Amino acid sequence: MKKRVNFLSIILKRGAQGFTLLEVMVTLTILGFILLMVFGVFRLGVSAWEKGDSTRDESQRIRMVPQMIIQQIKSVVPYKIKTEKAEGDYLAFEGKSRSLKLVSALPIRAGRPEGLVYAVYEFKEGGKEGGRLILYEQRVLNRDFFSDPPKEELGVALLEGIAEVRFEYYREEDAEKNRTAEWVGEWNAKEEKELPKALKLTITPAGGKTEKEKSPLTLLTPIPANRFEEVRTVAPGVGRRAIRMRLPGRGN
Repeated sequence: MKKRVNFLSIILKRGAQGFTLLEVMVTLTILGFILLMVFGVFRLGVSAWEKGDSTRDESQRIRMVPQMIIQQIKSVVPYKIKTEKAEGDYLAFEGKSRSLKLVSALPIRAGRPEGLVYAVYEFKEGGKEGGRLILYEQRVLNRDFFSDPPKEELGVALLEGIAEVRFEYYREEDAEKNRTAEWVGEWNAKEEKELPKALKLTITPAGGKTEKEKSPLTLLTPIPANRFEEVRTVAPGVGRRAIRMRLPGRGN
């Protein structure tokens, strides 16, 4: 107790006499180091919180956006392109493992339906941060839209930081064609003469640290309008001239 009193008295006496410039500089330096450490710990905590919040938002985005894509694919329309070439009319649908072209009744970018839309999905590879899934979407206004390349200014990145995107298409069993049911990586509607029965979309995130973050997300959807039938009926007052009607959901 005596030592404490003596030490306090020395400090008070020293304060009454005044501190030297060297003592003031040493004190301010120590105080600066303490404030720097406190600020560093605070900033580290804020950075960790922001990173965790960003990771959670990106994880939710990776799960929400594919649902929107699936809804658009599910609303695909068996739209036929009119052509004067020898190959004849064909369905506006082209599926590959990393890209997809289709005509849908459900737009993603527009706030409300504006008629049929032509949608093109393309996966573009990136660097260490991963690639992007780009959507090009426009209204169906002319006959040559399917053969024209998508306009770059219409492209929107739906997902970023993606390691892999894979589209797969389900082909039904057909005894007449001697083929079994299977999932295929490409779908040529010109040759198939119909849309696939179902579609599977697999998205693999990039840069994940945990097994849960690295695990791919797989979504499966049937395509109700995978086929259409042309029915010929005779309209009153037009004699034998036929009107062609397309009925989704039936075979040729």
